[in-house]
Amino acid sequence: MNMNALFSKLKGDRGIWIVLFILSMFSLLVVYSSTGSLAYRQMEGRTWVYLVKQLVMILAGFGVIHLVVTYLPIKYLSVASPLMVGVSILFLLAAFVFKASGEATGRTFHLGFITFQPAEIAKIALVLFVSRLLANNQDSENPPSRNVFISILAVSGVICGIIALSNFSTAALLFATIMILMFIGRIELKLLFGTIGAGIIGVVLIYFLASSINLGRFNTVHGRIERFLKGDPQSNTGLTQADFAILAIYSGGQAGRGPGGSEVRNHMAAAYNDFIFAILVEEYGWISFLVILTYVVFATRAGVIIRKCKRTFPAFVVAGLSTMLVLQALINMGVSTGLLPVTGQTLPWVSMGGTSTLFTAFSLGCILRVSYQNSLEDSEIKSIPEKEDEIPDEDQAFAEVGTIH
Repeated sequence: MNMNALFSKLKGDRGIWIVLFILSMFSLLVVYSSTGSLAYRQMEGRTWVYLVKQLVMILAGFGVIHLVVTYLPIKYLSVASPLMVGVSILFLLAAFVFKASGEATGRTFHLGFITFQPAEIAKIALVLFVSRLLANNQDSENPPSRNVFISILAVSGVICGIIALSNFSTAALLFATIMILMFIGRIELKLLFGTIGAGIIGVVLIYFLASSINLGRFNTVHGRIERFLKGDPQSNTGLTQADFAILAIYSGGQAGRGPGGSEVRNHMAAAYNDFIFAILVEEYGWISFLVILTYVVFATRAGVIIRKCKRTFPAFVVAGLSTMLVLQALINMGVSTGLLPVTGQTLPWVSMGGTSTLFTAFSLGCILRVSYQNSLEDSEIKSIPEKEDEIPDEDQAFAEVGTIH
């Protein structure tokens, strides 16, 4: 089967499919390389275990994408979004209150046969819900009302507030996505700027309060910002993961050390997820720019899909989900290169993951589903024959004059 035959069987934007194949290839290579020390600690040196696990999760992710693109019309997501928001809030509260076994921060939830992070469900649910509100309140003459803004802010505040108790960076990422989505949805700028101003004041207050009293997870955020701005007070006794990430990029040089050639990976506990981009640069040098380029292509193709949408809800869904994925990628790269404080955000579709890969796949499936529906609608329009109005001969001259007029 040649490439054209293969791509002809894929539904949705081909550019995004190519991006996923490229990222999958890099993911398998770098995850296998960066999990060596983990394999010796937990798998008695069987380094192939994590390679197989990542391959299985990627294939399962492609399966999720296929199911969503093929069998899930996007209009059903609009109907289900309020229920999804309610369910995600329940899971978030349950994870935080009951402190899932073995997880001190309350990030995960156990269902016996599966463990997942409720924040992953909440991210998708909130984007779909906000897209629904914005789509239902679009007017060519007037922007969405203040009540719409208050509704979005209230729901977003509840979800992001609960997430922030255990994962501040994910809450900030999600809220930034919602703000961008409201900007696209023509919410009044004074309302958006007012929210941004209030948010900055709140973060500053939390930053200073966390230095004197115990604010739980916010103290962790405060400590990361302090280390980013002032350096690690323990740097005399050892390097932090962020230091090793910068060292990895520096030691790789322009050409890189080649596949599996990383010398820093064994000193980094999160080399296969939070700092995987640093290992990628160390081993592949300038070739790693291809990964950055794939995310640029992804954002560009998402923009093309949005422009082709004939309805507002699918357009908002693509805008929200693609923005969230691209922002997450930029944050991960920024942390790995020392431009941002440590956040714990993984590199979408590249970092080693479990159920998070499946949730990312669901988001990608929604985007590709919109693209597929756009193509179906275009095909239907082209299949409708253009019928010319039959005009009696005696009225032909009058019709022509009327047309010119």
